[in-house]
Amino acid sequence: MKVTPSMKTFYIETFGCQMNAHDSEKVIGTLVSEGYSQVENLEAADLILYNTCSIRDKAEQKVFHRLDTFKKNQGNGKIFGVLGCVAQQEGERIFERAPYVSLVAGSASYAKLPEMLVQLEAGNRRVTGLSLDTEEAFETPFTRRDNPHRAYITIIEGCDKSCAYCVVPFTRGPERSRTSESVLKEARELARMGYLEIQLLGQNVNSYRDPSPAGLDFARLLRAVGEVEGIRRVRFTTSHPRDFIKDIVEAIEDNPVLCNHVHLPVQSGSSKILDRMQRLYTRDDYLRRIEWMKNARRNISITTDIIVGFPGETEADFEDTLSLLDEVGYDSLFNFKYSRRPNTPALALEDQIPEEEKIRRLAVVQEKQRGIQIRRNSELIGSVEEVFVEGYNQATGQWIGRTTQNRMLNFVHPAHAGPKDGETLAGSYWNVRVTRASPNSFAGEAVN
Repeated sequence: MKVTPSMKTFYIETFGCQMNAHDSEKVIGTLVSEGYSQVENLEAADLILYNTCSIRDKAEQKVFHRLDTFKKNQGNGKIFGVLGCVAQQEGERIFERAPYVSLVAGSASYAKLPEMLVQLEAGNRRVTGLSLDTEEAFETPFTRRDNPHRAYITIIEGCDKSCAYCVVPFTRGPERSRTSESVLKEARELARMGYLEIQLLGQNVNSYRDPSPAGLDFARLLRAVGEVEGIRRVRFTTSHPRDFIKDIVEAIEDNPVLCNHVHLPVQSGSSKILDRMQRLYTRDDYLRRIEWMKNARRNISITTDIIVGFPGETEADFEDTLSLLDEVGYDSLFNFKYSRRPNTPALALEDQIPEEEKIRRLAVVQEKQRGIQIRRNSELIGSVEEVFVEGYNQATGQWIGRTTQNRMLNFVHPAHAGPKDGETLAGSYWNVRVTRASPNSFAGEAVN
């Protein structure tokens, strides 16, 4: 099908992490610059795009289910595209699995999206953008920001680690860092446009290495972004423990603009399993980094990722993970069952854990962490936290906000019972006293 100038509407759905969310902002900005209009439902779209994640098999299958269901029911005459990690992982095999897909493109190709659109508009039914042969960080001339107050900045793409379970090196390619000058220029421009919060993104942000003569490492880049006039908060994700150095903690200590929250994925509390995972650190190495943060002058919130059921994980190894949760006392965590992924070294490992046992271990981790969060969250009752307001929940009559430690804090404001006459607190900062705590969020009331 050929797209005509009067038929240039698109719908995009995003799966996965903040990197994917920001990639979609780049894709949307490019499409709009090419004369396309974004619509909010699939039925009204001529071009339907799925920006995909392949970290776990479940996310990958969800994408193909979406494609099959929509095509079967009401997809006649529409053009479909698969973007992101599944596109990079599966490549042209997607055309065989879903013959009605016309575009398959990985994240490295988004700068060439205008050229691919020309091919689609000319009626080409098998358009691809799958090359990872580039030294550039993946930026596009146009980005459509979804949030008027908080913005993402990609500082590094790809990963040079070879974790046994991870597909990122195959779907995102090797590490490529942007110059510090280009990152700081974008941060200053965002501040000029009124953005108050910036989040620095990368598959491994703390392996950032400035390719320019300035030669900044991540800690120095973090300090520099934190000094950009007009920016109130700076966050970053995700970190790899092997590259997490004490200078990062010291930067957070020295500047309150740098949020006192670190997401430091551990994956397992067992040094034996960490070695099988090819994580390049031991439990003691990881705990040394936790000690830096716990001894910091600012109270740094620590969150993590846990994988249960990795091949060869014995009950003793699993107990090591549970004991690590107690020893660290994480403020929250993301936990997953090990999922076999294509092209990864873990595929060849023996001693696969039965699915029912992985389900059991996942439930045990979740229950233990729930108890830890109940205890830790209750300690904040009575404290006053600065909240960045993100919106309003009509059902509960509360404003929705986030603290510098990345905790969700919903609150009431006596002078602002809710949005009215176009007035909103979104994008503003308020001091809020915590009055109630649950395992995953807090409630409070605004104070002067």
